[in-house]
Amino acid sequence: MKSRIFGKKITLAVLVGILTLSLAACSGKNNATNNTADANAKEDTKTEASAEGAINAITREQGSGTRSAFTEITGVMEKDADGNEVDNTSEELSVQNSTNAVLTAVSNDENAIGYISLGSLNDTVKALKVEGVEADHDKVKSGDYKIARPFNLVYKSDLDPAAQDLIDFIMSDEGQEIVSNEGYVGDPQGKKYEGSGSTAHLTIAGSTSVTPLMEKLIEGYKKYNPDFQGDIQATGSSAGVKAAQDGSAQIGMASREIKPEETGVEKLVIAMDGIAVIVNNDSLVEDLTIEQIKDIFTGKITDWSEIK
Repeated sequence: MKSRIFGKKITLAVLVGILTLSLAACSGKNNATNNTADANAKEDTKTEASAEGAINAITREQGSGTRSAFTEITGVMEKDADGNEVDNTSEELSVQNSTNAVLTAVSNDENAIGYISLGSLNDTVKALKVEGVEADHDKVKSGDYKIARPFNLVYKSDLDPAAQDLIDFIMSDEGQEIVSNEGYVGDPQGKKYEGSGSTAHLTIAGSTSVTPLMEKLIEGYKKYNPDFQGDIQATGSSAGVKAAQDGSAQIGMASREIKPEETGVEKLVIAMDGIAVIVNNDSLVEDLTIEQIKDIFTGKITDWSEIK
């Protein structure tokens, strides 16, 4: 009798154990399912969420070629009743004096927006689409990406042979290949560069946007002319034009069109460059119209929630 009772107790215990394990398994499965659903819901919420918060727009300093081209293309710069150009950039905006400074400011601020040379774009920030078009080399070349400008060299008409030789290299297939490799739009003309053995020391001053490309071009030039020295001064487009005018630099760099009043120098387009509109990597914004960009930088739109 005791044996049968004992056996029943064991059987009951086993059944209880099996039931407990089954319930635990079901609970774990349900929890896993619920956790997955919660995660998906959160991801969907993030995807569908709209950006909000005060916009911290960052512009470049007066005299910057990037600012001049950006404000002209986006309509921030307009002509008044007398035909004079007026830069309507809001005075409330933060001003940075170099491409790297804009990159740093935007990368550290989730609500920031700025603009830089496309060739200087890196993974610390996110480039926005403009009118649905990505900011990239091919879109600039095709003309689909609208915020683009020329990279100009300026110099006096009586350019010395050493400076002319450098320009010959820049416009050769070898030089234009460097332009393309650096993310800009070049225009090779089937011209080969053989090297001249130049030992010259030239001063090249101007645009901070053109400077990184010029550094690469000088590096390529020195492979043919190892004793050449190029003193590159990143002083801004307007200062670069002035340096070429007054002779303090043999070549000036300008990342914009040359103004009618900037006389006494010739210009040469060495590349086309897009201007990337950039935001923080965590920003939910992906695409803006040119009109929205204009309204942000003139101060008409001040909060991300206003972007529809």
